[in-house]
Amino acid sequence: MPKRVDHDERRTEIAEALLRVAGRRGLHAVGMRDVAAEAGVSLRLVQYYFETKEKLLLHGLRQLTERFGERVAAQVRAAGDHPGPRTVIEALLMASLPLDEESRVFHLVYTSYAVLSVTDRALAEQPFIRDPEAAEERLTALLGQAEEAGLTRPGVDARIEAVGLLALSAGLGTSILVGQRSARTAADVLDRHLDRIFRDRGGSSLAERIAQ
Repeated sequence: MPKRVDHDERRTEIAEALLRVAGRRGLHAVGMRDVAAEAGVSLRLVQYYFETKEKLLLHGLRQLTERFGERVAAQVRAAGDHPGPRTVIEALLMASLPLDEESRVFHLVYTSYAVLSVTDRALAEQPFIRDPEAAEERLTALLGQAEEAGLTRPGVDARIEAVGLLALSAGLGTSILVGQRSARTAADVLDRHLDRIFRDRGGSSLAERIAQ
């Protein structure tokens, strides 16, 4: 009896192959043939599941976003049963910094998607725009909760701070990726900005955690 194929699993395997190749060569240099070779399947099979490179890229982006969410959730769980708003915010910001191979691939490939979306309208209209907006909404809500609980300093604008923190994290991630600064220096910059927003740190700094 022939083995039953799990199509969702096969799509995931091919998307993972895309991310691995993109992490080594950059997304712009990846073709469907390269992905097929990495996944150990035929080009025809990749085309069967995704039809076009554009559809493969969009599926890879969703895969990348899901993995990012899993890393954030893991960091939040590690913080205890009832993490406060600052702890969750730190997890969101730190998960996007290239501190290990998986997060390095995330930052490199996600940045590549950003560059491609500038000239590819179909890509820009898909989740690439919605996902950052969702992160901004979540961060704004967390800062709002912190403000209501009296955890932030006077005069904090949750929306503006959320936008600034996300932009800062993205820029710091790129500076680590290109060797401009160390991960600990980047974490120290995030610490200082969070200290400007919050009244109390409530634990070890991000820079100290990286050094451990």
